[in-house]
Amino acid sequence: MGKILIIAQILDGQVKKSTNSAVTFAARLASFLGTTYSIMALGDNLDAQTGDLIRLGADKVLTAESQGLDQAIAEHWSPIIEYVVRNGPYKFIVGPSSSTGKDTLPRLSYRLEAGMASDVVGVSFESGKVNYVRPMYAGNVNATVQIVTDIEVVSVRQTAFDAFEPVEKISPVEKVHVPLPPEVLGRIKFDGFEKSISERPDLTEANVVVSGGRGLKSTENFKLIEALADLLGGAVGATRSAVDAGYINNDFQVGQTGKIVAPDLYIAVGLSGAVQHVAGMKSSKVIVAINKDEEAPIFQVSDYGLVADLFKAVPQMTQEIKKVTG
Repeated sequence: MGKILIIAQILDGQVKKSTNSAVTFAARLASFLGTTYSIMALGDNLDAQTGDLIRLGADKVLTAESQGLDQAIAEHWSPIIEYVVRNGPYKFIVGPSSSTGKDTLPRLSYRLEAGMASDVVGVSFESGKVNYVRPMYAGNVNATVQIVTDIEVVSVRQTAFDAFEPVEKISPVEKVHVPLPPEVLGRIKFDGFEKSISERPDLTEANVVVSGGRGLKSTENFKLIEALADLLGGAVGATRSAVDAGYINNDFQVGQTGKIVAPDLYIAVGLSGAVQHVAGMKSSKVIVAINKDEEAPIFQVSDYGLVADLFKAVPQMTQEIKKVTG
């Protein structure tokens, strides 16, 4: 039985939590198959990141280092990963269902002539075959699929698997050959990355998310959401309708066509609960909804619901929390 290769997600010099979730998935798959997993990192200088990766239970950590690899350009990454897979014992290639994973893994699947299961939220093993569970139709249906090619490529939804906790055992590190001449690495020019600077936690990794919908009516009113999120040490989210209305940047969009989140606490303010939005947040541990329409669909998925005018309820909630927290 072939081994599992996990492609690490690294951003701004940090190993993302989505990598740890992919490791949890791989560890579960490895237990079914009676095999082991390795972790592969690509970048310019991976010394700091390697220190985190060596404690994730892998049989070894592979590092591919070359100038320009930090930008996670799929055209650069995919041939390097392909080289490692074709020259190694790997049958299962696993990565986070992040923007980088969605860019790199399908390209890798094509190069390897391998089937792919995307956005996987569950896995089981039956009659010698691996069954992958992935959502369809905005999360209303879960499909169980099998891959019949010799190599299987899988992207894993972060919110479906808890982050793998570091272990005491240290994995050995092995540098791998980068089979790309400088002219290939230089063929695609990286001009820059416009990042939204915020002191709040990353939306996909925050423990608390406060999201607003079109019911907020304006950009100015989103300050109510921001004040509550800041008080709770959380991130700000939004529905697509709020983004389309121009109230907030699309970096904050939660939903099927936005970001998938699963915080400990999700507060939904002034949003109806359209199926596309719910698909991106329904895995949250506790959902609190505030809406003046008692028939709003969001109440069907919420743990706690408050039928009230958000312009009165949110400031009152903020003031009461301030009294408790000091």
